[in-house]
Amino acid sequence: MLNSKKQIIFTIFAGIFITSAIVAELISAKSVPTPLSPIIAGIIPWPIVFLLTDVMNDYFGKETVKRLSYITAGLIAFCFLLVYIAVEVPTDANSYLSDSEFRKAFGGSLPIMIGSITAFLVSQLVDVQLFGVFNKLTNGRMIWLRSTGSTVISQLIDGFIVLFIGFWLPGVYSFQEILVFWISGYSVKLIIAVLLTPFVYLMHALAKRIF
Repeated sequence: MLNSKKQIIFTIFAGIFITSAIVAELISAKSVPTPLSPIIAGIIPWPIVFLLTDVMNDYFGKETVKRLSYITAGLIAFCFLLVYIAVEVPTDANSYLSDSEFRKAFGGSLPIMIGSITAFLVSQLVDVQLFGVFNKLTNGRMIWLRSTGSTVISQLIDGFIVLFIGFWLPGVYSFQEILVFWISGYSVKLIIAVLLTPFVYLMHALAKRIF
């Protein structure tokens, strides 16, 4: 039973964190046009994950965020198992989506899931460590630098790993194409991260009042 404000807030943050990470996997098969070049739709929820990573790092500690990251990676794998079963079970003749349509949408999830889990764990651990480094350098001040600085580097790593494992190794895209996706996706992530900076300050202000 939740008996403190801190537990309730952690549960809400963790729920949004895990949901965003899993949804990112499920929507990554779609590409979205941007003024730069196409990006995979799975990019959209990730800035929320990294925003929460930085805020939770401050108020719940590095080890707590690491444990949450491991749990999330396990839940992503569990999600893939359920998706795999859904793809492989027989499709009814009157199904809204035919077997080929459903398989096309979700059947390619395995390499994406593997790439995403690997990228997620690596980038999360990098983000957590870098956040601590920036925190020491700024003596706990300059929230925008701590948050954006760690995200800038971790997202660079995350984007390349997921594209390399999830799309290049299976032969979905050429190496030149994943480089385009990587650069354009990273640019979009940076823009979103900057736009979310006011929300970082808002969440810190709310957390201080609550705790």
